[in-house]
Amino acid sequence: MENKYNLKSPAVKRLMKEAAELRDPTEHYHAQPLDDNLFEWHFSVRGPPDSDFDGGVYHGRIVLPPEYPMKPPSIILLTPNGRFEVGKKICLSISGHHPETWQPSWSIRTALIAIIGFMPTKGEGAIGSLDYTPEERKTLAKKSQDFCCEACGCTMRSALLPLTSNSNPSAEDRQAKELAQQIKFKAESSIIPQASTSGSKASTVTQGETSSSLEQQAEERPQAEQAEASPAADLEEPQAPDDSGPVRRLSPRQRRAQQLSRQAPRAGREPVASRALFGPAPRHDNHAASAVLIVVLTLALAALIFRRIYLANEYKFNYDL
Repeated sequence: MENKYNLKSPAVKRLMKEAAELRDPTEHYHAQPLDDNLFEWHFSVRGPPDSDFDGGVYHGRIVLPPEYPMKPPSIILLTPNGRFEVGKKICLSISGHHPETWQPSWSIRTALIAIIGFMPTKGEGAIGSLDYTPEERKTLAKKSQDFCCEACGCTMRSALLPLTSNSNPSAEDRQAKELAQQIKFKAESSIIPQASTSGSKASTVTQGETSSSLEQQAEERPQAEQAEASPAADLEEPQAPDDSGPVRRLSPRQRRAQQLSRQAPRAGREPVASRALFGPAPRHDNHAASAVLIVVLTLALAALIFRRIYLANEYKFNYDL
């Protein structure tokens, strides 16, 4: 397998290290990668004591992404257990359903201990969870001993070491158990109310925006009609509001008359808007210059004609002589 993968890859280095650490089975768990795929592991865990799963041994798969340990693995149970669905990715904060809660310090050992610790808890509608009765779970725990995995050939009766009364957990087990206590089960029921709340908020915002847009259109419609009736209304200077009473609106004709009366003292400073509406004011200087130019051109043409006639007559007189 070492020749098949890039040994410089962080994921390959990490998985090979964990495979060496988990090579020997323990009393409570065991996990190893497949012979032809380093990124798919099969594991076996013993049901927690003093629970509905006591006496059962459960088998499953762990599918790791190429970015491991920066991204979490996906965990799938293969043995019927009454707590997790078979053949479906379960929803833990250590699984691929919640990459935002994953920590690179967690390992496959941590995931195995977390699975054992969460088996007695309630499913509460989480993804891949089940809430069987205690009797059904105890029945499945007894039947789990007869399970045999077709992919790896592992049998549950010989997958783990037998339980002993004087067994003490190793330092790695204690560390993994402390990390597993930080993992919280992600219930789907807590996600659905948030989604419905956000949906109601979004609909409320949409309705508010729609009503505000309708009100804005209703306010802009009279202004547009007034602008069409009197294009020069924009030139009207703002008037200070009168606190003594309501402001009296002027009709379009009155505003037009008021504008014309204001244009008289503004002979030297015609507004830009007025020039845009009524065109540029006529300039008499340009007409006078054009007239003078026409007269000069006419006189020049007449002089050329007279000179032509004079030269023609002089040539004829010389010819007669």
